[in-house]
Amino acid sequence: MPNELDEMNPVTNVAGRDVNVIERQLPVQVGIGSLIFEIALWVLGIFPGLIFLFMKIGAQNYLRQLQQKIQHDASQIDNYLEQRVMILQNAAGLVAKAIDLDKDVMKNVAALRSGTKINENNRSEIAGKLESIANGLKISVEQYPNLQAHAAIADAMQQNNYLQKEITAAREVYNDTVMRWNQDIFAWPTKMIVAAKAGYTTRIPFTASKEIKEQARSTFF
Repeated sequence: MPNELDEMNPVTNVAGRDVNVIERQLPVQVGIGSLIFEIALWVLGIFPGLIFLFMKIGAQNYLRQLQQKIQHDASQIDNYLEQRVMILQNAAGLVAKAIDLDKDVMKNVAALRSGTKINENNRSEIAGKLESIANGLKISVEQYPNLQAHAAIADAMQQNNYLQKEITAAREVYNDTVMRWNQDIFAWPTKMIVAAKAGYTTRIPFTASKEIKEQARSTFF
């Protein structure tokens, strides 16, 4: 049997491809075949029907627990983001007292100081603003050697770097849990039937903002 992907005679895209996460939730749906399957189990006898019923109860409990884990993983990201907000606000205040800080940095700091609550709808947006603030502060500190010697600023920037790594790790955990959810709700028959009856849909993993993607493509050296 030949390889489906024939590397010896490849069809390649020399221009490359820019892949984005699709912001769409897919509903779980089952057809008449699943209903016939369940009826057939009861027709075969009460024992097969009861076994499958208990399997569905187990699947329902599993999916509910997985939902709670997704919430927990999301809250970990939010906790780190909120800590980073405070750290960068303090750092921006210290830098602004020493130099005339870039207006865009101060504008983003002011927006975060307005008390915006991090949630599922704005998590990626706030993460992007934090990156913008951090980059602006880093450039300012690098341009002024006296700021690098400021202990409080150096400590704040170090904490920022640490939190940035923790956020990246927390995103990985969250996205892994979301991937497990998206796979499990389509696992036929038990989980898929339970998910369809409960009206579950796929979940969207953590995505990077357009600004972050553009910065990642920039020339740094």
